[in-house]
Formats: sequence, structure tokens, C-alpha cells
Amino acid sequence: MDIISNLLKVTAAVIEKDGRLLIARRKKTDRLGGKWEFPGGKIRPGETPEQCLKRELKEEFGIEAEVGEFLCSSRFTYLCVPLELFVYKAQHICGDFVPTDHDEIRWVLPTELSAYDFAKADMMVVEKLKKDVYHV
Repeated sequence: MDIISNLLKVTAAVIEKDGRLLIARRKKTDRLGGKWEFPGGKIRPGETPEQCLKRELKEEFGIEAEVGEFLCSSRFTYLCVPLELFVYKAQHICGDFVPTDHDEIRWVLPTELSAYDFAKADMMVVEKLKKDVYHV
């Protein structure tokens, strides 16, 4: 079996407001429940990562967003499922943040990211942001 053809592709958004970043905590009943993450989701067939991220932010938070600069990607495995994560900066355009897939959202300073229990894939993003983007 070709592992690359079974690679699940997912996206994540780094949304910044007033120097703080949006993070969201997965519901306790979800896989990886209680872990913090940057919001996003699975790319559907025929969808670009940017289209996916715009759709996911609308579905998960009820907001309109503009997807911007590509930040990084990483490959990892959860429960024997290989995944590739594509991370983009995104800008909140309009709408109030009302989480549907998370039990809590927070706006945190880049220096505070290490205090949160992130999912494995998102830890890679945290390290990249701290080192290359915010230099903390």
C-alpha cells in the first residue's frame, strides 16, 4: 500500500488580532479532546487548502476570513493515520466567533503558546511560530 496516497491533508489557520493568536480547545468527547489547536480541518476532494480553510472557519466559528500567506507544512501520524498539515495566516473579515467544534477559544500572546497542551501537529506549528515568525 502506498502511504502517500492515503495521506490525509488538513489545514490550520494562524489568526492574529491585537498581537494575540487564536487557539481553540477540542471538545472532551472528540479525538484528542482537551488539546489546543489552531483552527482548521480536512481538505475535501477537489478543494484547495485555502478553500478548505475558509470553509472550515465559517463552519467552526461562523466567521468570514481571508486566507493569506502560507507559513509551513508538516507530516505526522495520529493513530496510524498519516497526515499532512498546511498552515496559513488568515485574517478575520467579519462575524462573531461562535465555536461549534471546540469548547473554548482564547486569544494568547505568542510568548504564552508553550503554556498550552497542543496536539502533536500543532506543537510543530507553535515551534515554527515562536522561532521564525515571532522570534520568542
